[in-house]
Amino acid sequence: MDSDKYRHFYRTFVNWVENGDPFDPEEFKEDGIYFEESKKRRTGKRLKHRAEGYVVLHGVPVFTRVYRIATRLICLACMCMLLLVVSHLPEFGRADNPSNNEVVERYLSKGLDETGATNIVTGVILDYRAFDTFGESVVLFLSVISVVTLLRTGEKKEDRAGKKEEPLCGGGGDMILKQVSVILIPFILLFGIYVILNGHLSPGGGFSGGTVIGAGLILYANAFGYERIHRFFSFRTFTYISSGALLIYGISKGYSFFCGGNHLESGIPLGRPGAIFSGGLILILNICVGLVVAGTVYCFYSLFREGEV
Repeated sequence: MDSDKYRHFYRTFVNWVENGDPFDPEEFKEDGIYFEESKKRRTGKRLKHRAEGYVVLHGVPVFTRVYRIATRLICLACMCMLLLVVSHLPEFGRADNPSNNEVVERYLSKGLDETGATNIVTGVILDYRAFDTFGESVVLFLSVISVVTLLRTGEKKEDRAGKKEEPLCGGGGDMILKQVSVILIPFILLFGIYVILNGHLSPGGGFSGGTVIGAGLILYANAFGYERIHRFFSFRTFTYISSGALLIYGISKGYSFFCGGNHLESGIPLGRPGAIFSGGLILILNICVGLVVAGTVYCFYSLFREGEV
């Protein structure tokens, strides 16, 4: 008899999920097990799929219990593995720690010869640890795509065009902001480009230069409106530019991975230290990173203010 109760509950539950038949769990409660003849059973219908091993015990699926236990065990195993790895790392602050002597000494003594960059920080980020920087750029791009997916309003272009655009400072638009922006924006963009192109020679690079360019785009949008900036920079433009930059970055470093150990000997001339065309691939990588960062900064601002890029 108990097996009939289980079978009837299972069929009623599946029929409710697949066909939308009324299902009230309270009506099936009897001694901790849901059971009662369905009042309106559809005749002539058979179950399309038959689940195997789906057992219900006191209203809680056994699969759910096993899943919870398995996930906890997997997390515990991963934690133990990470703790074991960390326990074998050199202690922080010890004099014989490689990060305090051999690694730093190698960067300082051989960095200029191996990377061609007079800015050793850029040489480390975009040559010794270029793969890490590539991962960071990919994370920025994916974060924008994720935020766009969550925050875009889905408003149609005609609806958006019909709305009256609200200036940053209210009223009919700030003439002072527009006039000042006409003077400042070219210098902001020019300075951002300089920081990116000169990143391997002096402090700067793709991350800081891209942030400056992103700030210039934000100022342009506030001064002249989003409809105007959409003429040359939209979400589609950002997608194309960022995807192309990441693709060039990946191909460039992927090429060097096959040319020498630790991707240092790429076969590309390093040039004369101090010249703009020096450092091998560092200049190209700085430009790629700068494009991704600039688009990311502007897109985040536009999304949180307008709900759309």
